[in-house]
Amino acid sequence: MAVIAVWKCDRDGSMFDNKKDAEEHDKMLELAANITSLIEQEVQIDEDLSEAIGLLLAKRRDALAKACKGKPEILLEADAESDPESNSEPNTVTSIAAGQ
Repeated sequence: MAVIAVWKCDRDGSMFDNKKDAEEHDKMLELAANITSLIEQEVQIDEDLSEAIGLLLAKRRDALAKACKGKPEILLEADAESDPESNSEPNTVTSIAAGQ
């Protein structure tokens, strides 16, 4: 039986095959939670909607930072989501079943 090291994100249970991706995902989720809290403090809004907005902004944080620094058009670019510098969810999420 082989032993496979995996890292699990406490916030949503996602599994990663390396620590760096797991920590990056966890930081993105922490940012999303803080953005959600900020939105809910300032605006009367549905909780599910504020969570979706928080997650969207956290995933696109690099593009959002560039937009705040004087390039607002970057948010409207169709390929902004595929930008290698953007913080989209890593493709290294691994499903782990008990008893394998």
